[in-house]
Amino acid sequence: MNGILEGPDETAYHYDETATERWAAEPDKRPGRTAFQRDRARVLHSAALRRLAGKTQVVTPGSRSLAWDASPRTRLTHSLECAQVGRELGAALGCDPDLVEAACLAHDMGHPPFGHNGEQALNDVAKDCGGFEGNAQSLRLLTRIEPKRFVPDPRTGELVSVGLNLTRATLDAATKYPWPRGAHPTEPGSPKFGVYEDDLPVFAWARQGAPRHRKCFEAQVMDWSDDVAYSVHDFEDGLHAGHIDPNLLMAEPERADIWRVAVGRYVPEDTDPQELAEALDRLVEQEWWPHGYDGTAVAQARLKDATSQLIGRFCLAAEGATRQAYGSGRLTRYAAELVVPREARNECAVLKAVADRYVMQRAEQEALRADQRIVLAELAEALTARAPEGLDPQFRALFDAAPDDRARKRVIVDQIASLTDASARTLHARLAARR
Repeated sequence: MNGILEGPDETAYHYDETATERWAAEPDKRPGRTAFQRDRARVLHSAALRRLAGKTQVVTPGSRSLAWDASPRTRLTHSLECAQVGRELGAALGCDPDLVEAACLAHDMGHPPFGHNGEQALNDVAKDCGGFEGNAQSLRLLTRIEPKRFVPDPRTGELVSVGLNLTRATLDAATKYPWPRGAHPTEPGSPKFGVYEDDLPVFAWARQGAPRHRKCFEAQVMDWSDDVAYSVHDFEDGLHAGHIDPNLLMAEPERADIWRVAVGRYVPEDTDPQELAEALDRLVEQEWWPHGYDGTAVAQARLKDATSQLIGRFCLAAEGATRQAYGSGRLTRYAAELVVPREARNECAVLKAVADRYVMQRAEQEALRADQRIVLAELAEALTARAPEGLDPQFRALFDAAPDDRARKRVIVDQIASLTDASARTLHARLAARR
């Protein structure tokens, strides 16, 4: 990536004391590090980040249905790749690279077992205690659940968790949807939100001085980096696994299926399919486009080059358009908006739709998703009936201290969300055996 700007401390990036403040003040154990270097280290060393290694991205971890032992991505590998993309793009635009990397590493930490399918299942479970949303769960995890820092409650004197106790700017940068449930600024019925009612105090603190509902610049970089990483790498995994045949993308019936998947889900409903056709044609016409894949070393190298070319294409498009709009200075916090050209968004959306159509919509995947929903629903039912039995010590203590049924249900949801795919199935089997 061209034009990466470096600086020795937060002030070089126009981050003031408000941006680097923590909910609970604490000294630095090793002087010389910036506040955002500390944040990045805390996220990187967290147990919640490690657990993402056992959580579904697209193909379930441990799946044996893949051709050529493709080693599909997990939530952890996706987060690491998103962080690398975001760090370079953010630095090129003048953001603190450690801040953007920390936000990218943290952005999926709240996702439950079984990916978005598990997210939908837990939303059903949590309908009477505020719902479930992976991004809101990430904020809850960063500020409450992940044990790193405890401080006395000013009302009771009891020690309470403040999670990783990250800086205001890092929490803000990790917030993809800066509004509570039902408060989407343009789509009131949208299921996307970034904070539960219980966590509004720390959310308000993190958003101090921020324009209402507006994502900070670093969060926009994180969001686009997430889109770039998962669209490109899901497409790559689909080719590795033998589920995507690039030659079929030239057939009109296949293309019509892809446009149907894309419109309304990955692009606005008023998007003309012709725009998507032109986007796919632009990609296919590139000399590095993978027109086939047979698993040989040469094919692997060509595919890896294609993924690099795609990532560079999408990031440079955003960097160039943003620089054209805002000039060559450092762009941080609320001084700018990330500009992503419509053509780049359409190309990215086409890759998402291809992976959706040929990987996620396979019949065996739907059967697997149905089974996963049953596992989580029955697990929630068993824990609700038996809790605190079945809860880890951390959540058992929270359950015992919860003031009412609503709070106890939230603890159960927090426990399930913390599980990996394998540990969710193990706990479900153990509790089901005791019926």
